[in-house]
Amino acid sequence: MDIGNVLVIGNSGVGKSTLINAVLGKDCARTGWGTKGTTTHLEIYTNSKLPFRLVDTVGFEPSFIKKFKAVDAIKKWSKEGTKEGNTENKINLIWFCIDGTSRKLFSDSIKTLTSATAMWKSVPIIVVITKSYSVPERVDNIRMVNDAFEKQRAGKNLKAVIPVVAKTFVINEDAFASPDGIEELVEKTNELMPLGIQAAEQDIDSFLLGRKRALAHSIAVAATTSGAVTTAVTLPITDAVILSGIEYAEVRAIAQVYGIKKDNRSVDFISEIVKAGTVSTAARGLISALKAVPGINIAAGTLNGIIAAVFVFAIGEGSVYAFEQVYLGKRSLSDLTWIRQFMEEKLSEETAGRITDALSAINDSMEIADIIKIVIGAMTRKKK
Repeated sequence: MDIGNVLVIGNSGVGKSTLINAVLGKDCARTGWGTKGTTTHLEIYTNSKLPFRLVDTVGFEPSFIKKFKAVDAIKKWSKEGTKEGNTENKINLIWFCIDGTSRKLFSDSIKTLTSATAMWKSVPIIVVITKSYSVPERVDNIRMVNDAFEKQRAGKNLKAVIPVVAKTFVINEDAFASPDGIEELVEKTNELMPLGIQAAEQDIDSFLLGRKRALAHSIAVAATTSGAVTTAVTLPITDAVILSGIEYAEVRAIAQVYGIKKDNRSVDFISEIVKAGTVSTAARGLISALKAVPGINIAAGTLNGIIAAVFVFAIGEGSVYAFEQVYLGKRSLSDLTWIRQFMEEKLSEETAGRITDALSAINDSMEIADIIKIVIGAMTRKKK
């Protein structure tokens, strides 16, 4: 099957690499074109499950010379695609990446990006607004992009403006900006590929389910490694109620990845998840089991931090599975008895057993952040 090329272009620091990882995953293949370590080098990323590859360009710098070299590298790549019989470098679609936190620069950025891709006069364009953390600002940002494109020759090629959050952003201990817009970007990109290149809808759906799972998992990791959890080392964890704010924020963010809208049913469903990790018998039993693990040479405060990490990560991983079941139609948000029992199983003695070996290798000289990474590794390790 033929494969399409998506040219990914944007200013330095706009988050192109983070976006590519969010779309393709860490297991994407990478090759190079040009001289590595210079502005003539382009990185090419592919994932065997998608019908297009991403051509990552050098980020544009404020310096005129560097900007010229970056544009020149793109033009050289493009010229290769115009040679007779050479379809390898043909650009089928362009992603213009602009920083959602730098709204005043939208017009100047689009002008530069349009100039850099001028030779592709009829190639469809998707503007990707990266770091789009503020949901209320998205409508206004889309309008600003459309207004800027109306003043450019490439305006007729603009097919979509998609705000994205490519990586979980920790706002505070009670709020996480979850990954967003990735599914829409992949679907629209596939739709704009030539008919002979497009992947079947079911193949795209299967790919996106895997990406949802990975992005939701990243929320659990971010919540567990956030400062909110590590500060729990100063608190005597006799129960897990003190973690409820962190867990609510974590679970809500994971729900958003799976498109779970906020209503009475989802609120009750999320509440049951958090209750399991705070006031349930299973939660109290897990705390006792972790405190009783023999041979741990660490201070009480550090142990509190470890317990906090175990709870937040277990709740997060359980939520990923639960919301995926709802997304697939295998479970309902009304299945409160099921979710209560399922989450309590996640907090069973087995969970304590899975990290016992890891804890025995920990000592008080280690940083709490490093210990938490060990705990996460132990909890995600597959059973033999």
